[in-house]
Amino acid sequence: MSKPDEVRVLVPSGMLGAGFDVAAIERGLALGADVIAVDGGSTDSGPYYLGSGKPKTAAAAVARDLRILLGAAARARIPLIVGSCGTSGTDSGVDWVAGIVDGILVEDGLDLAVATIHAEQTAASLVEHLDAGRVHPLAPMGELRAETLESCTHVVAMMGHEPIVAALQDGADVVLAGRATDTAVAAAYPLMMGMPAGPTWHAAKIVECGGQCTTNPRSGSVFATIDRTGFVIESLDESVSCTPHSVAAHMLYETADPFRMREPAGTLDVTDAVYTALDDRRVRVEGSRFELADQHTVKLEGARITGYETMSFSAIRDPLILKDVDGWAEFLRQVLTARVGQTLGLAPADYAFDIRLYGHNAVLGHLDPATTPPREVGAMLLVQAADQETATAVAKVANPLMLHLPATDMAYLPSLAFATSPAETERGAAYEFVLNHVVDTETPTSMFRTTIRKAAAHV
Repeated sequence: MSKPDEVRVLVPSGMLGAGFDVAAIERGLALGADVIAVDGGSTDSGPYYLGSGKPKTAAAAVARDLRILLGAAARARIPLIVGSCGTSGTDSGVDWVAGIVDGILVEDGLDLAVATIHAEQTAASLVEHLDAGRVHPLAPMGELRAETLESCTHVVAMMGHEPIVAALQDGADVVLAGRATDTAVAAAYPLMMGMPAGPTWHAAKIVECGGQCTTNPRSGSVFATIDRTGFVIESLDESVSCTPHSVAAHMLYETADPFRMREPAGTLDVTDAVYTALDDRRVRVEGSRFELADQHTVKLEGARITGYETMSFSAIRDPLILKDVDGWAEFLRQVLTARVGQTLGLAPADYAFDIRLYGHNAVLGHLDPATTPPREVGAMLLVQAADQETATAVAKVANPLMLHLPATDMAYLPSLAFATSPAETERGAAYEFVLNHVVDTETPTSMFRTTIRKAAAHV
């Protein structure tokens, strides 16, 4: 098969389930899209979704987006690629999205071959890699211990483009991948079709978050045309522009170095990239390079349970408390610690709690500059313990304090306001990320498992 001179990539949004304008998809098809690529996950919302294996997106929202994209891909006879299915790319996340896809294919009478690529790893297999010296820490982590792997509820390996390419070459019309780099989702098809690695990986980085590389990040859908010497980026909303500034700025997003970005296969280098406005809506980029690594690696992500949480939230409007709300919070810590010891017989090492003062310094903490007393503050109490019962018991001991605790110089009991009734909300298991390590792979696909359900047309 001859290689094309250019490949056109349609990215409907920064994440499956976020929604997009149907007209933008139609415009992308009219521009000659060769592939539709969309990320399906993120770690932005913390470790819960990986730890629990549950998605952060609503099934109805994912189904709405998939129905439109599957129909578009079938009509245009182009592939649809979804990465990091189910938010964290666990096996259950891939299967969840695959189930939604299967239902749509039946309901809409679409004849498409679907590949699922599972990226979840067992502790036992990873311990073998560890013992063989194939696992290495990324800063600031230290050497990995087998006990850490065994403590994780889920561990995923972050694939590059290679497993996706393999699925496409094996006849998949739709690829539903487990955990993948955001860029691999958009880079896979152009690389398979022979586009140069430098422009391809750079274009994939720019379009990974949809409209974020435009003058209106809410616009969602973007379109990349990759050729032998560079690529062109444009918004699929005709009222929105891409500018050299908006495109170049995306290299600052979620990167430690705005000029170099590591992928499993190597490193993208945009030091010499030149961004040129073709008109008031489109930007052309040239000069990107890709350096192949001596050793292909995949990054591991893992999460484990750290305890169980109960939360309560109280609103403070009393000016005598607010004139020194930090002092009130410290007094609350002292009184609560003493009362938990008196009533529950717990030592401070048996539980933990945090008081976050929203409207005062809850976001930046001690880094917030001194300000005049706030008009109102929301005090959030977050208790963590080894079991849910203990966490809730501590929060219940705090209940009267969160409602009526006066400052040390007040001669009356204030009345604060709980946001909910009951005041205590059990949040269940709390998780933490514990892996920031890479594995030297035998082949780029060896840690991933692919299954293809052939469409009738391919049988």
